[in-house]
Amino acid sequence: MNATLLIVAKAPVPGLAKTRIAATVGPEAAADLAAAALLDTLDVATSCDADVVVALTGDLSSSARGGEIAAALAKVSVIDQRGEGLAERLAHAYADAAAHGPVVQIGMDTPQVTTDDLADADALVGSDGAVIGPAVDGGWWLLGLDDASRAEFLIDIPMSAADTGARTSAALGGDAPQLRELRDMDTWSDAVAIAAQVPDRRIAEAARRWA
Repeated sequence: MNATLLIVAKAPVPGLAKTRIAATVGPEAAADLAAAALLDTLDVATSCDADVVVALTGDLSSSARGGEIAAALAKVSVIDQRGEGLAERLAHAYADAAAHGPVVQIGMDTPQVTTDDLADADALVGSDGAVIGPAVDGGWWLLGLDDASRAEFLIDIPMSAADTGARTSAALGGDAPQLRELRDMDTWSDAVAIAAQVPDRRIAEAARRWA
């Protein structure tokens, strides 16, 4: 990959991680599912020929699978998130990961992501200047930009809304190419559906454990 691969992540601390999932299966299960999703995402990222940067927030020492996550993070560059609100933290993460140059950014809620997805994103950023991976809920699971400094526009985009994807696309001129649509892991039903897609990954084992 020519682009820096940026993962924006939150330490999966019970009681703070995936509260909508916790409402169904409890805080310990929700944190374990979040940890499995992050570890699966890191596995895919580190399988790519890319510089991987993780923008992290939260107390990893109190997290589910904290030791395993720390070991995985030792293989990549880790930076602290900064800013108020998700949009601002995203914009700053781009700048801190690579002040200039291409960046492909994902979160930790799509553990079904593949190396082909990331390679496709990298190619589209190189040819078209930007790429979006649309999410089922109307948001996006991936955003790639040919210059990290362009990410400042995110500060003006309402995040976690049904029209986040549409607003992001419009801000990019409305013609940014799109990857395949993926489901974010926001609810227990999301976790079950994602696990069925990738039965050999940690997220599937975790979903079976807590079912």
